[in-house]
Amino acid sequence: MPASSIDHAFTARTNTGRSSDPTYAGALSFMRRKYSKNVAGADAVVWGIPFDAAVTNRPGARFGPQAIRRASAIFDCDPQYPFNRDLFEDLSVVDYGDCLLDSGNHQKTPGTIEREAAKILKSGAFLLTLGGDHYVTWPVLKAHAAIHGPMALVQFDAHQDTWPDDGKRIDHGSFVGRAVRDGIIDPDRSIQIGIRTHAPEDFGIKILYGHEVEEMRAADIAYAIAERTGGKKTYVTFDIDCLDPAYAPGTGTPVAGGPSSAKILSVLRQMTQIDIVGADIVEVAPAYDHADITAIAGSTVAMHYLGLLAERKARDNG
Repeated sequence: MPASSIDHAFTARTNTGRSSDPTYAGALSFMRRKYSKNVAGADAVVWGIPFDAAVTNRPGARFGPQAIRRASAIFDCDPQYPFNRDLFEDLSVVDYGDCLLDSGNHQKTPGTIEREAAKILKSGAFLLTLGGDHYVTWPVLKAHAAIHGPMALVQFDAHQDTWPDDGKRIDHGSFVGRAVRDGIIDPDRSIQIGIRTHAPEDFGIKILYGHEVEEMRAADIAYAIAERTGGKKTYVTFDIDCLDPAYAPGTGTPVAGGPSSAKILSVLRQMTQIDIVGADIVEVAPAYDHADITAIAGSTVAMHYLGLLAERKARDNG
């Protein structure tokens, strides 16, 4: 079907309804959603955090939000697979743009992120965050916990991110342990999927290691997640290095032996019974990518979050 719109991110009159921009042209918001700082009435807000000063290996995830938005242009005006629906027929979604950070004063970064996240969440909207390195999840988790209390954490990752932490570190490898110690997440209801490294502590969080994920069906993984979270308010964080480097080379700390994008997307599709209150996709570093395959995987993860939200709203509206 010929394109009938251009620059939908600026010209859209409402926050619902699909665009029909050409995939190769037009302003690049996430899935062509309207750019707006007005989130009143929005069901979901997409927000970028271009920060990567906490990495321990290759930098570049600060360009992740740009890459994910650009890759999301491939989601044209057709019904979105595998949800078989226009996600935006009834789901009101805006692209809030990015968080403004002082690149010369990283100690201010967590407070800045947390305050802006809290401002968005105050509207009642679901917050979908595009990172950035995995440290950005820490202040975003705090903003969610201020509303929901200790949450279940579902973490797709090759790393546990539970390394020693003094409570002040700007480090993408220690925020999960800090979140447990500070009562932000409930370790007895939390689970990590795809882990392929060992940290000194697991803090009681259930782990599905990479070799276990390899032997499991997607349905079994989704069941394990539902059983572990047990109906608790849940935050889902997805480090793109959960995927094998064959499917996501564009990241800072790739680890061989991971699952395919097909398997993990199938897991996400089956997480319909999880009470997800917030989510992110992090660690996409396009400088190491090839033909945008990592960015496409990251944008597809983000699209699945919105697909689950659209389905939930449809169920709730009966």
